[in-house]
Amino acid sequence: MMPKIHATTVLGIIHNGQVALGADGQATMGDTIAKGNVKKVRKLSDGKIIAGFAGSTSDAFSLIEKFEEKLNMYRTNLRRAAIELAKDWRTDRYLRKLEAMLIVMDKDEGLIVSGTGDVLSPEDQIISIGSGSNYAKAAAVALKRHAPHLTAEEMVREALTVAADICIYTNHNFEILTLDPS
Repeated sequence: MMPKIHATTVLGIIHNGQVALGADGQATMGDTIAKGNVKKVRKLSDGKIIAGFAGSTSDAFSLIEKFEEKLNMYRTNLRRAAIELAKDWRTDRYLRKLEAMLIVMDKDEGLIVSGTGDVLSPEDQIISIGSGSNYAKAAAVALKRHAPHLTAEEMVREALTVAADICIYTNHNFEILTLDPS
């Protein structure tokens, strides 16, 4: 049996009307780096929504496709689409086996969607998933408090750098997407 591909750091920040979501590019199989430039963040709904994933890559792609279907069904209503995906994920026999988590964001909020039926919205507008998420979140909290002049994109980059310096499952090959504030 092949070891599962896993581990990453995905971080989203809403700050001063700006929205940024970034991830590293590392995928591992067991204790080996399988690939260093995986694209784990995507723009959806004509660039109005950004999404990122942690976990099994193929599972995450399936979930993003399902999430896009929900976005189309609910006219890009982020919260409603996330809740409906979480309901399906928890109750559908096929989806229940998928091993991934999603962060989805629009200009107003960010949500974590999990296979246990959770749809979580952070109080501090900092959202993270993956093996290095606690390191990235801690760095982002400090940056928001002590360097509020930085943009959301700069905060995401700096916080991911901290995570990559600490977490062995996170590399420095970042992709960061932003949303237009309009």
